[in-house]
Amino acid sequence: MRAALEHFAPHHQELRKRLIISFLVIAGTSVIAYLFIDEIAGFCMRPLFQAYPDLGHMVYTKLTEAFVSYIKLSLLVGIVVSFPVLLYQIWMFVAPGLLDHERRIARRIVLWSTLLFAAGALFAFFIVLPRMLSFFMSYAGNNLRPMPKLGLYLTFVARTVLAFGIAFEIPFLMVMTVKTGLIKRNHFSTKRKFFYIAIVVLSFLLTAGDVTATALLSLPLFGLYEAGIVAGRVFIRRQKPE
Repeated sequence: MRAALEHFAPHHQELRKRLIISFLVIAGTSVIAYLFIDEIAGFCMRPLFQAYPDLGHMVYTKLTEAFVSYIKLSLLVGIVVSFPVLLYQIWMFVAPGLLDHERRIARRIVLWSTLLFAAGALFAFFIVLPRMLSFFMSYAGNNLRPMPKLGLYLTFVARTVLAFGIAFEIPFLMVMTVKTGLIKRNHFSTKRKFFYIAIVVLSFLLTAGDVTATALLSLPLFGLYEAGIVAGRVFIRRQKPE
C-alpha cells in the first residue's frame, strides 16, 4: 500500500500543480473580465437591442440580480478566455504517459475540437442568436410590452452559445468513432431516427423546454448530423487505399 502511494505521489503533485495553475488563470481572467463587465454585458445585449430597437434597456427585479449576473458573466468569460491554457495544462499532465503517435493524435483532437467549438459559438452569437431574438421579439406590440430580465437573458445567451459550441463537435466525434472502429461505418445512417429523437430531447433540455427554441436548435443539429455521416463516408473512402 505504501509503495503504491509513493508511486502515485509524483502524479498527485503534478495534478495539484496543474489544477492550481488552472484555477489561478481562471481567477485572474475573471477579475480582468469584471473590470470591463459593462462593455462585455453591452456586447452581449447588443443583439437584443438590434432585434427590438424600441426596448432601450433591460430590468432586474432583485437587488442582487445584476451583481450576481455580472459575476457569472465574468466567470464564464474567464473560463472561455482561459480555455487554451486549460487545454495546455491537461496536455502537460497527460503527455508524459503517451506514446509518440498517441501524442500526435491527441494534439489533433484538441486542435480540431477547440476550433469547432469556437466556430459553433461564433455561429450561435452572430448568426443564430439575432434571428432567434428577432423571432421572439416579433410578438411585442401594443398589447404586449417586452421587459427582459438581465439575469435570464444572459443565461439564455450563454446556453445558446454553449449549446451550438458543443453541437459543432458532432461531425468530428462521428468521424473519430468511425475511424477508430468503435462504431461501424453505416451505424449512424441506419440508426438515424433514434439519433434524431435524441437530438430533439437534448435540444429541449438545453433550451429549458421552450418549443420554438427547441425547433431552432434541432434543425442545425440535424444538418450537422448528416454532415457527420457524409464526412465519415468520405474519410473512410480516402483511407481505404492505405
